[in-house]
Amino acid sequence: QVQLVESGGGLVQPGESLRLSCAASGIIFSIYDMGWYRQAPGKQRELVAHINSAGSTNYADSAKGRFTISRDNAKNTVYLQMNSLKPEDTAIYYCNSRASIRHDFWGQGTQVTVSA
Repeated sequence: QVQLVESGGGLVQPGESLRLSCAASGIIFSIYDMGWYRQAPGKQRELVAHINSAGSTNYADSAKGRFTISRDNAKNTVYLQMNSLKPEDTAIYYCNSRASIRHDFWGQGTQVTVSA
């Protein structure tokens, strides 16, 4: 049974930082591409950051320079370090793991709220 469990969300003020974690089980983590997505109220889910099995990364324009995605294959965990948070970063953040069309899994999400 595949499980992706996100943690690290919360309420922070603008300019502060958070680090999200996503612990995976039930998959051979090292061969999966991993991603962080987010969905704000009334908006579609969007890609925030992605890291492939080789460690190459890419980011949404809104995340470049502020967010860093990383993975620890020994811990089956992917991280999203978010700095200089803005109110527009408020959303539910979801972890995704994908190795193929049939092997594409989502976590339950963690709420991030940025507000003064």
